Amino acid sequence: MTISLCMIVRNEAESLARCLESAKGVADEIILVDTGSTDGTIDIAKRYTQKVYEFAWVDDFAAARNFAFSKATRQYCMWLDADDVLESGDREALLRLKALLPEEVDVVMMRYHTAFDEKGQPTFSYYRERIMRNSQQYRWEGRVHEAVTPAGNVVYSEIAVSHRKVKEADSGRNLRIYEMQKKAGETFSPRDQFYYGRELYYHASYDAALSILHEFLVEGQGWLENKIEACRTMALCHRANGEAQKARLALLHSFEYDAPRAEVCCDLGELFLAEEKYEQAIFWYQLALTKQRNDTSGAFVSPDCYGYLPYIQLCVCYDRMGQKKKAREYNEKAGKLRPDSPAYQYNKAYYEELFAEHKELSQ
Repeated sequence: MTISLCMIVRNEAESLARCLESAKGVADEIILVDTGSTDGTIDIAKRYTQKVYEFAWVDDFAAARNFAFSKATRQYCMWLDADDVLESGDREALLRLKALLPEEVDVVMMRYHTAFDEKGQPTFSYYRERIMRNSQQYRWEGRVHEAVTPAGNVVYSEIAVSHRKVKEADSGRNLRIYEMQKKAGETFSPRDQFYYGRELYYHASYDAALSILHEFLVEGQGWLENKIEACRTMALCHRANGEAQKARLALLHSFEYDAPRAEVCCDLGELFLAEEKYEQAIFWYQLALTKQRNDTSGAFVSPDCYGYLPYIQLCVCYDRMGQKKKAREYNEKAGKLRPDSPAYQYNKAYYEELFAEHKELSQ
């Protein structure tokens, strides 16, 4: 198996060397496509490869990525962003995969870690199509939140790419591209609709987001997991508008598409907790603990929702109900999963002091 690492970059002088160092030896060739850098990005790129190309930016990430793929000469194409990193363990695992991958494999799905806790462990993760056969069959689609539809012989790997940002991206870029696309009368795919709605939410345009996401759900197209995530985003919009009941209904609507995800259960628990309805909150947090993660579903997975978060929130619920001993038990369960969590540590100190006082008073 040989790999062409294909990247698109622009003004990534702060992070590019870190990325390429982590991928050194994994890629048999590196294709760097620059879309208009004004810093030292190109000079850094040329330390690692002479295959550096310029591509005029046309507000279309898929077009830029397809151009990069078109320059690849190896059996498979792999993509990374400049602020992505292959941690040492993942790098070694990828080298082993490269040596052992059966020839009939077309696409390798790899974990993508995009948020981390205080110890650097992932708190938000999902699978992405990371390595694919160098073929016209695998083309990027979408001006923003571009993707390649996995097809053929697809395998899932535990190897991860870690997205460790060095700088904040242009927060308004994606929304500007969608608005331009809309103004030009371009057709929105179901994926475009979903992500357009999410961008509107991120920019506090809650009513507009609700309208777009409702339309996405009514039309009934798109990926199952995007439908469930659309319900979660609609709930966030309703919460921002002060509409708690509508937020609950949006989350419950997600059950029409599949069995409850732990993330949705935690969302419902949070809503009831905010209203001081502790029994209802406890029900949903307890239900979350019964759910099994399915990272290969294509969902955005929050690992904490499958253990740590329900435990720490159950601690809060029982504490507020005056059941301090039970609350402490749940805090200890949370601590076994994330012993360095500030919330766990704070609660631990609180209960140690509380129960010490009770012991003194009982003597």
